Amino acid sequence: MPLRIPFNRPYTVGTELRYIEEAISAGHLSGDGGFTARCSRRLAEMHGVARALLTHSCTSALEMAALLADVGPGDEIIMPSYTFVSTANAFVLRGATPVFVDIRADTLNIDESRLEAAISPRTRAIVPVHYAGVGCEMDSIMRLATARGLLVIEDAAQGVCATYRGRPLGAIGDLGALSFHETKNVLSGEGGALLLRDETRITRAEIVREKGTNRSAFFRGQVDKYTWVDLGSSFLPSDIIAAFLWAQLERADELTAKRLALWHRYHEMLADLESAGVLRRPVVPEHCVHNAHMYYIILADLHQRQRVIRELAARGIGAVFHYVPLHSAPAGARFGRAVGELSNTTWASERLLRLPIWVGLEPHLDEVIDAVRATVSRGRPLQ
Repeated sequence: MPLRIPFNRPYTVGTELRYIEEAISAGHLSGDGGFTARCSRRLAEMHGVARALLTHSCTSALEMAALLADVGPGDEIIMPSYTFVSTANAFVLRGATPVFVDIRADTLNIDESRLEAAISPRTRAIVPVHYAGVGCEMDSIMRLATARGLLVIEDAAQGVCATYRGRPLGAIGDLGALSFHETKNVLSGEGGALLLRDETRITRAEIVREKGTNRSAFFRGQVDKYTWVDLGSSFLPSDIIAAFLWAQLERADELTAKRLALWHRYHEMLADLESAGVLRRPVVPEHCVHNAHMYYIILADLHQRQRVIRELAARGIGAVFHYVPLHSAPAGARFGRAVGELSNTTWASERLLRLPIWVGLEPHLDEVIDAVRATVSRGRPLQ
């Protein structure tokens, strides 16, 4: 039976169908149509980067980044184990080895103090993942990467409209990947984007995105015919998807503000339970402006989390856990390796519970909060 208050419900702003009709009327339904161009310009402006290229998904953007980074067999990529499988898969597909390190106990982002020990002569890149739209400690990461000659590829799937020390997430490293999946703040059902911080990678990125051909240059009149010149694949979304995304991008600030209002209501109403020691709320450093992508609580143990999920479901409310650590997964053991103890990763994976947060939840929010308070208050205190 469907939940009365699901964990996620995609929100539409009201102009999506009109823009899709415009795309159909224009007669350009494949990639790089008029709406694709609008979205690309808007994303580049929002992030202050040289270029933003729309992709099928954030997974596709990460796969493009792996191709642009020229990683291959024998290379290593440092990343957190507490992330979605796409972060690792993009590099494993090129033959590289993901090297998993622990996360911080506060923000649940990659622990920048663990990176140095994970670097080897085979390391090619560091991939920070901005968990819940809260920025990793990018200054430290960038200093280390610069000193050791490493690329930084930001997995900013959850980071649209969030900043670290005033800089948009996804635009600080060499390359950044965004997601517009239906669970994200700004959405197109499926979709993503690759951010290119400077101009030096634009030409090759266009080639990789166009099946390894110089087709983009051909359509600009820069070459008289296009041909296969490099590795690549079909990473372009249709202009129909871009039309949907354009409607959302026009209202991105409004959507973020509405989610932040929900987030702050949760945070306010659960503060006393944190003071009582029965849960922990999210931690957001002062130098980070998050986007309310997620509201989670951390409970005493795995058994309590399972109980709370069941009891909320019995009330018609959807709440879910998050990642199974990649280093503990069968493919993680096969394709990657871990460096150091990953105790914070294991701790978070067993205790973290994500609560519903989506635009339109407003009339139901207090009911959710009351249910959370009723179920959590009977649990054991945090250790």
